[in-house]
Amino acid sequence: MGEPHWLNERELTAWKDFLTVSTILNRQVDQRLKTQAGVTQPQYEVLVHLSEAPGGELRMADLAAAAMTSRSRLTYQVDQLEKARLIRRSSCPTDERGIVATLTDKGWTKLRQTAPGHAVFVRERFIDALPPTTFTALAKGLRALAETLDDDPPPETGDTTHER
Repeated sequence: MGEPHWLNERELTAWKDFLTVSTILNRQVDQRLKTQAGVTQPQYEVLVHLSEAPGGELRMADLAAAAMTSRSRLTYQVDQLEKARLIRRSSCPTDERGIVATLTDKGWTKLRQTAPGHAVFVRERFIDALPPTTFTALAKGLRALAETLDDDPPPETGDTTHER
């Protein structure tokens, strides 16, 4: 294996800025949702995915895929949401081994109460924080990047102990 293709200064700065912005926004969204609605950002995502599904229900495996999380992490979030009576779990009628998560009336109400403030917050902190042309370029770049990525970890490419 040869020497890795190190990031140049511009690339390294962009990577660090992406990590910084992602961390700050995720932390702010999570804190806002906890304060305003009593749910975490991952829990809110579960509620949203269920609300977008026919009948407000999804098999746990499909919900984990939609939320891009492991089944064990999803189970923890679903446990918390079920304790709060925002969702319920039941056996899948078409697969005896499957479990279905369903948004309850209380969950629908929580989502309807939370979504408007969440949208305002995201608009203020993410969309309107940039000039429209810059946001358009960012949106296009993020879409292009998302289309090239998949959920599988990349193959090992050599020694990763040296960082720049």
